Amino acid sequence: MNIKTYGILLTVAFVMFFNISISAQTKLDSLLPVRGFCIDAPRPAGMDSFIHFIGNELAPRKVNTLIVQIEYHYQFKSHPELIDSFALSKADIKKIIAVCRKNNIRVIPQINLLGHQSWANHTGKLLRVYPQFDETPAIKMPAIYVWPNADNLYCRSYCPLHPDLHPILFEVIDELCDVFESDAFHAGMDEVFYIGDDKCPRCGGRDKAELFAGEVRTIHDHLQLKGREMWIWGDRLLDGKTTGLGEWEASFNNTYRAVDMIPKDVVICDWHYDRADKTAIYFAMKGFRVITCPWRQPSTAVIQINDILNFKQESTPEMNARFLGIMETIWVRTDTFLNNYYTEPPSATPIENTPWNCFRVMYGAIDKLQ
Repeated sequence: MNIKTYGILLTVAFVMFFNISISAQTKLDSLLPVRGFCIDAPRPAGMDSFIHFIGNELAPRKVNTLIVQIEYHYQFKSHPELIDSFALSKADIKKIIAVCRKNNIRVIPQINLLGHQSWANHTGKLLRVYPQFDETPAIKMPAIYVWPNADNLYCRSYCPLHPDLHPILFEVIDELCDVFESDAFHAGMDEVFYIGDDKCPRCGGRDKAELFAGEVRTIHDHLQLKGREMWIWGDRLLDGKTTGLGEWEASFNNTYRAVDMIPKDVVICDWHYDRADKTAIYFAMKGFRVITCPWRQPSTAVIQINDILNFKQESTPEMNARFLGIMETIWVRTDTFLNNYYTEPPSATPIENTPWNCFRVMYGAIDKLQ
């Protein structure tokens, strides 16, 4: 074989391999347009490990969407009083952006809005700095937190009708989205137990569904002015009593009726961790784009992948387009996740319920789709 013939064969082989790769990627994008990963912001000292994980673990698995739960862990210029205990710099964020851009990963920052303004006996930064925004200021934080408790305290909420609230939130959101160069923002809004409290001078006596929907619309409309999508968790839009889903994965305080009061271009992140509940169909039928979100149970995640594929295959074109895909959510610190991921060997038992094992099994199942 002469050099010219060998060169032609090499070229043909490369073109065939390239076309096969493009075809596999196109197929995967059609089946699961969103292949996501949601995790806490890393500590500054762990930034290099996080960057390594993105480039060497997320990218090869074709993850294309990364939610970073920043909260107030950024060196804000607009409101430095809100900077929390550790804070990432602009340079830190740009490292995340660079590795994600290189690997075609969309990055979306998150700040928990409305609910989750406290955890256990610790009040979050927003309400520590601005206690006047608290929806339930009369309820005192316990020295030792237990659940259930007499005050029904899980997490505090801010008052969505306080006149001074949104100018501050909008400046923080805009600054964060700008530094992330993001075309979307995740507003959280899950597990809202305190809303429309009777003792609140602004919210007392108001319809809780309308209050929830009003806050979604207020944030959505501001993001829309900037050309950005709004993403939220979906649990407050589900009826926990009728469905039997309970007060964590769904609502017991009637916010579920807000599903018919919010813009249809809000992206719903539909989380279910112990069962593969089929509520993605409900959101799609309501006109929303929806992403199914597992956590730490590999067997559940695999069922949810198959459910999405079945939903898309057996739906009209209109419904098909609303099932966006799947996103694993991580609810331990980033360094905890990475330490266990890299030090704990892959489980011989695929049903072992850990976030790092779920990540391996879930994306192993996705890889087989190619």
